[in-house]
Amino acid sequence: MGRLFGTDGVRGVANADLTAEMALGLSVAAAHVLAEAGTFEGHKPVAVVGRDPRASGEFLEAAVVAGLASAGVDVRCVGVLPTPAVAYLTGALGADLGVMLSASHNAMPDNGIKFFARGGHKLADELEDKIETVYEEHRTGAPWDRPTGAGVGRVTSYDEGFDRYVGHLLDVLPHRLDGVKVVLDEAHGAAARVSPEAFTRAGAEVVTIGAEPDGLNINDGCGSTHLDLLKAAVAEHGADLGIAHDGDADRCLAVDHEGNEIDGDQILAVLALAMRERSALRAGTVVATVMSNLGFKLALEREGLKLVQTAVGDRYVLEEMREHGYALGGEQSGHVIILDHATTGDGTLTGLMLAARVAQTGRTLKDLASVMERLPQVLVNVPDVDKSRVGTSAELATAVSEAERELGSTGRVLLRSSGTEPLVRVMVEAADIDQARSVAGRLADVVKSALG
Repeated sequence: MGRLFGTDGVRGVANADLTAEMALGLSVAAAHVLAEAGTFEGHKPVAVVGRDPRASGEFLEAAVVAGLASAGVDVRCVGVLPTPAVAYLTGALGADLGVMLSASHNAMPDNGIKFFARGGHKLADELEDKIETVYEEHRTGAPWDRPTGAGVGRVTSYDEGFDRYVGHLLDVLPHRLDGVKVVLDEAHGAAARVSPEAFTRAGAEVVTIGAEPDGLNINDGCGSTHLDLLKAAVAEHGADLGIAHDGDADRCLAVDHEGNEIDGDQILAVLALAMRERSALRAGTVVATVMSNLGFKLALEREGLKLVQTAVGDRYVLEEMREHGYALGGEQSGHVIILDHATTGDGTLTGLMLAARVAQTGRTLKDLASVMERLPQVLVNVPDVDKSRVGTSAELATAVSEAERELGSTGRVLLRSSGTEPLVRVMVEAADIDQARSVAGRLADVVKSALG
């Protein structure tokens, strides 16, 4: 059996890959492992459970709640809320763990289970591995140690979670949004109520699209992976900016008043300067992945700021931030982590901070984002090659060195093997798009010949 946990929990087609039985078993295993790890400190443990609006989330939530309660965990059900809200409430309520049911930006048939430790932090790899081991042992026949009588967990609804999370967002906002008109695309997802409420209370004039979830339409042609509807709505309503979330609202991408896309790198650049102004950007450093555009690094250098890069995945960004105490990090895809106020990427918080910068400065988002220029970036996937030899092929190393000399200081080459498919990704950035395409094509040919 392959590893169940991916880079962001356990995910698959609901009721096929991810079944009610699996959800129940993983929840019991998580309770046992965290208790054994000393997380519960001798008292009856408490869990916060939330979900996005997917239809499958209804039966999966029931399975998770049943599993936790059967393992002696008291459960606080917060209903449909964004992933960062569940993480926040796990910490705010002093809960021992949190569980979010969502497949993020994936299509509706998928779903997933994500666990949070005390404080609302993602689990370390070793804890995920232990949960998986315990789950597999009991799936194949070992009996659970089940409490009885007063030892079983109790299940209650925590309806205050919505207002408590929105209140938290407003409490940390550095500037009100009065005078700002914003279009919010909620992807028919978990933030369909939260985000419009927060922006409205902050003083913005709000237009919403993709805010009518029915359990089946999440991410369907809308949200952060489909920005065309948002661009059209911004133009139609004469808005100052548009904000797009994904299904569980841990991402934020934006559109300026002219319909230009503002990606995660640009958002990070805008927020970095805003945080520096209020002395909130610790060590003058931003954390991002190796996939961030070279234009982002050059922009930070011009501003006297430092960029620390990690492997691809917001969990690696977060690990670096927590280890060294950095305050801001994220990914080009729109996962932005403001660690003083959130333990994970928070799309609503990010959007609020971006709109607050527009309101505070009186400048357009287009003008603010112009602090960085995105260099042309070409990505070529080379399938059916031995990806394990990417770092050891002398022929490939020579070709990369030649390409880097050709590109000089205004270009970049990145080769990395896919974590899920038998292919190698060739990424080339250059000041000129034709040069980027030419170099990427040549390198892709070398990958085929050297690793095929």
